[in-house]
Amino acid sequence: MIDLQNNKIKVIKENDFKGLSSLYALALNNNKITKIHPKAFQSTKKLRRLYLSHNHLTQIPENLPRSLAEIRIHDNKVKKIHKDIFKGMKSLHVLEMSANPLDNDGIEPGAFEGLTVYHIRIAEAKLTSVPKGLPSSLLELHLDDNKISAIELEDFIRYKNLQRLGLGNNKIKDVENGSFANIPNVREIHLEKNKLKKVPAGLQELKYLQVVFLHSNSISSVGVNDFCPTERRLKKTLYNGISLFKNPVKYWDIQPATFRCILNRNSVQIANYRK
Repeated sequence: MIDLQNNKIKVIKENDFKGLSSLYALALNNNKITKIHPKAFQSTKKLRRLYLSHNHLTQIPENLPRSLAEIRIHDNKVKKIHKDIFKGMKSLHVLEMSANPLDNDGIEPGAFEGLTVYHIRIAEAKLTSVPKGLPSSLLELHLDDNKISAIELEDFIRYKNLQRLGLGNNKIKDVENGSFANIPNVREIHLEKNKLKKVPAGLQELKYLQVVFLHSNSISSVGVNDFCPTERRLKKTLYNGISLFKNPVKYWDIQPATFRCILNRNSVQIANYRK
């Protein structure tokens, strides 16, 4: 590994990594990089991890090594994900792109075609809806701190294997009925700090769901079957985390049976609401 973090590098030139054919990881975080030569990575045929976070890049570098498994390019100025930028990168599993001024139009159709990515984070961006056409292989999708206002039925239809979903601190008012039925294996859902007025439908049908964060919303009532199936045997794993604090719902109005499928009483967090 070559660690060049925390310097004042501004430009990566064509021959900067020449001859480094066995390089496994390269850390260029926290520099002042604005430009990377299109042939800068020509020699790094075995590069697996590339860290470019906290720089001044306006685009994802061209001609990245196809060997890459992990790219972290958060806290830059990237506005577009071009269609062919990841072409042929069949080993790419982790893509971290938070804190870039990226909106939905900035993700070109087909940008993730043919990829087997398991973890994508595009938080702290300018997304107004769940992006279309992300890899169907996803296990984790983190879209926290955006401007998403609604969840539609087809938003997760591609992601049957998804296990962790982050949608906290958006502007979500509505979750269309049936939306979560498309992610039957999900373990964790973050919907805190949104504008929900009720518990989203369908949580009780998610057999493996263990954590759901709903605090800091506008939920005023909780139904007895909002979280748990009517038959205990239908729930494969018990909840170990349900957060409902900072909602107008009063804890004494929630029936005890509502949480019949939790691991223990400490698994639920409810507190008085202060407007």
